[in-house]
Amino acid sequence: MLEDFISIHDLTLFEFTQILDLTREMKERPKRFQRKLKNKILAMIFEKPSLRTRITFEFGMLQLGGKAIYLGPSEIQMGTREFPYDVAKNLERLFDGIMVRTFAHKDVLELAQAASIPVINGLTDLLHPCQAMADFFTLKEKRGDFRNFKLAYVGDGNNVCHSLLFAAAKAGCTMSVATPRGFEPKSEIVRSAEEDAKETGATFSFSSDPLEAVKEADAVYTDVWASMGQEAEKEKRGKIFAAYQVNKKMMANAKRDAFFMHCLPAHREEEVTADVIDSSQSIVYDQAENRLHLQKVILLLLLGKK
Repeated sequence: MLEDFISIHDLTLFEFTQILDLTREMKERPKRFQRKLKNKILAMIFEKPSLRTRITFEFGMLQLGGKAIYLGPSEIQMGTREFPYDVAKNLERLFDGIMVRTFAHKDVLELAQAASIPVINGLTDLLHPCQAMADFFTLKEKRGDFRNFKLAYVGDGNNVCHSLLFAAAKAGCTMSVATPRGFEPKSEIVRSAEEDAKETGATFSFSSDPLEAVKEADAVYTDVWASMGQEAEKEKRGKIFAAYQVNKKMMANAKRDAFFMHCLPAHREEEVTADVIDSSQSIVYDQAENRLHLQKVILLLLLGKK
């Protein structure tokens, strides 16, 4: 039984499929779930700013009949003002669950280990599991299944790339990753994804050639070149990643009906051109909306047990 939601790698194949199936039901018949979390309260810890993560979790709790309380960066300061263990022990006395969006992945792990209530990873520098699950729900919604499906990821081998690798492994699809040398996904993440892939037949390829990576892809995914906390590297990274911009030429190397995907926020004319992100191939706002439905399912599975 699901106790926390920290990484897609932790999910069984049954849990992965169950979450996607329940998300479809949640989206199609939301009234059925309206009061399922009545009187439940979620603590939301934000060490990083957010638009989509905050509104989807807060709105999701409201739609399920519960409430969410926002705890901003100045209120906790995990690792400096408060140790994760102490945060967990305080919050478990008052709340039914904790959602955390922070920098260090170890802080989420320590919270989950210490807390007697469920902990949800809203984002760390290592992983972004809610986003990747919503992305794969969006793809399933659009295409039906993942047989003979190829996802191409172009850009920085970051937290989004890591969670997409885990999701692709569970889904059993093909995923190609193109990053500049030195910006590849972490080797331990790749090893874990490849281990998961043995059960599903998923395949991965890694290179520094973006045009090769997107060849015959069903979906092309990118993210910002400098994530939160890397702002000082923005100019340097802009030069390194220039050849990885997703533009019309790159999309032309994918299948004619390929989707364009981005977790947002996007920097137009940097990692993606406006004529791609605003095109009919773009499904970025479907991804953003589906964060709500997917996270409501996670909340229901974790907080609705008691």
